[in-house]
Amino acid sequence: MNQPHLETRHKEIIEVDGLKFKDLNGNGKLDAYEDWRLSPEERAKDLVAQMTKEEKAGMMLNYQLLPGHTTNEEGETGILNEKFEKADGSISKRTDRFPTTETIERLKLRHFIFRENMPAKETAEWVNAVQEVAEKTRLGIPGLFLSNSRNENSEATLEGDKSEGAYTLFPGTLGVAAAVMGTGDYTIADKMAESVRHDFKNVGVRKGYFYMADVTTDPRWQRTFGTFGEDPEVIGEIISRLIKGIQGPEITSDSVTMTVKHFPGGGARENGFDPHYKEGKWNVYRTPGALEDYHLKPFERAIAEQPASIMPYYSAPSIDKSSFQEYKGEIIPFEEVGMTFNHYILNDLLRDQMGFEGYVNSDTGVTDSTPWGVEDKNEPARHAKAINAGTDLIAAHNEPQKIVEAIDKGWISMNRIDAANVRLLKEMFALGVFDSETYVDPEAAAKAVEDSGEMKAYAHEVHQKSVTVLKNKNVLPLSEDKKVYIAGFHKDAEKGAKYGENTVKAAKDAGFNVVEDYKEADAVIFMMYPVTGDYFNATPGFLELTLCEEKINIALNGDTYKETTLSEQVKRDEIVRYAQANDIPVVSVVNVTIPWILDNVEPYSDGLVAIYETDPTATLEVLFGRAKAEGVLPITLPKNEQVIAVDEHGVCVTRNDVPGYDKDKYLRPGMTYGYEDSEGNKYYKGFGLTY
Repeated sequence: MNQPHLETRHKEIIEVDGLKFKDLNGNGKLDAYEDWRLSPEERAKDLVAQMTKEEKAGMMLNYQLLPGHTTNEEGETGILNEKFEKADGSISKRTDRFPTTETIERLKLRHFIFRENMPAKETAEWVNAVQEVAEKTRLGIPGLFLSNSRNENSEATLEGDKSEGAYTLFPGTLGVAAAVMGTGDYTIADKMAESVRHDFKNVGVRKGYFYMADVTTDPRWQRTFGTFGEDPEVIGEIISRLIKGIQGPEITSDSVTMTVKHFPGGGARENGFDPHYKEGKWNVYRTPGALEDYHLKPFERAIAEQPASIMPYYSAPSIDKSSFQEYKGEIIPFEEVGMTFNHYILNDLLRDQMGFEGYVNSDTGVTDSTPWGVEDKNEPARHAKAINAGTDLIAAHNEPQKIVEAIDKGWISMNRIDAANVRLLKEMFALGVFDSETYVDPEAAAKAVEDSGEMKAYAHEVHQKSVTVLKNKNVLPLSEDKKVYIAGFHKDAEKGAKYGENTVKAAKDAGFNVVEDYKEADAVIFMMYPVTGDYFNATPGFLELTLCEEKINIALNGDTYKETTLSEQVKRDEIVRYAQANDIPVVSVVNVTIPWILDNVEPYSDGLVAIYETDPTATLEVLFGRAKAEGVLPITLPKNEQVIAVDEHGVCVTRNDVPGYDKDKYLRPGMTYGYEDSEGNKYYKGFGLTY
């Protein structure tokens, strides 16, 4: 075994048998947890034996740690955020936020969620500064930095706020699936994995809260945008390749580890309501076999590659609203508690039957804001329920005393606490963060960004490949000598205008002929970025999927309310009427984040195109024929509101737990689910035109 490069800022390096080791606890001798020659499990067990109850509780929480050049009470300025912020009850500040040093030294937290968008060099400098604080503590236990996915386009980047960080941007995950399915080229996932690992590792963020193995089955589920669509086989193959490429066959100092989510699949929503709020607390399985046949399939592929951790969903399985489900011939008994608290789901199903060996990481807020099924318990008891059910890491708060109280009351055994800590520390030892990977080189991180041009060029090709042509009345590709008028639409009119401006700029930069007045155009392009509902709050009625400007709906309680998916900063109908009267083709480009109903858009569109947080330049290159149209739909788009209608008993016409491509099996004779346009094209999963 080769001597790793060791760097310390406060503790000593000692020499034993001609080899160097960090003396992390400062006792002048080599402890097993300091010995990089031993296995991660041996080292973890030795360290856990030396940890206090409070240190173990702190290890079992993760929390958003904020960087920032701030000034402390002594007037010293640094990259660490050393301010105290009082809780205000918001999602991001459920609890008091303590200074970084206090969070590490007093609260003893070591898992840190990184959500900021900073340049690579600054991120690396901040990671190093946090690690210095951790190194000074009693046992010198370093921190582990984790983040949600950063390698896909988002609304912020589409608005023009490009990341200054190290991250190569692919289209949204639906776009990745559209490109993979359209080309049949799964190496797209391999190369994306390589890019993710490169970007995360260089800045010192060694763990990702990604990717979603969920199968989207209810069209109103807002989390659809983060999935790879509705085909379990496609999702499973992509997830499998991402784990191999990002994490590797085993976890080493070259790995970035993954938290695959949301077990056992979050797609089986009850009419789209999301478990971020109480109206969406249930997973509903109306269809016998749906859990095994659809929702668990991608997780089987993921678990075969052994991701470091798996995240269960907030939701609870409903007994009354579901048919029986089984896995490999064994009935799955439902306990109506959130999956984080569900002993059978996490132990019998996930571990014993499916063979998962890593640790279980809860989703954010399960013990305070979304404790479905355990609302009647206090927070220490909720922690006990989750940990005893098999959850090892609780996200995302900074109150380890809740776990300590549960231990002191005898609700959790120290054996269970120790087992969780061993699982968590094994990952950190395997990643090398105790040894050669504690600190990162900020200059090297910055250079890695500069040298990633080839990766970014490849990602741009994937953007192009994701563009999906749904309808083409002989207008696409557009001729480059034609004058085009471009307008942008969004629920927020200002954002819609901004998206339109950015597309106009991209078109001009690419050399296309853009005019300011639609009456001067040879073709009109509508860039539509619909938004519906609120991520953390239920709508008063069912989520709106029809693309509309303003619509009066009847809420569940009988009240009326206004719903909008698009606002108009220009009069779309006026432009359409003029275009039709003057034989000017209209091309509508719709950003598909959930399965929109297109019956308000398709009839007047001579060309209809789906994108998925796709870069405007790549979109235009396909529209004008500079790149091939290759993408296909990763999800099925519903025909109309009738096929997703919900009766007075809360039962949907189509099955909430069945993917769009199979919903027709459960409809009455003569009724079909997928949209069919005026040209006879059917917008089911896998459809896309080429030219």
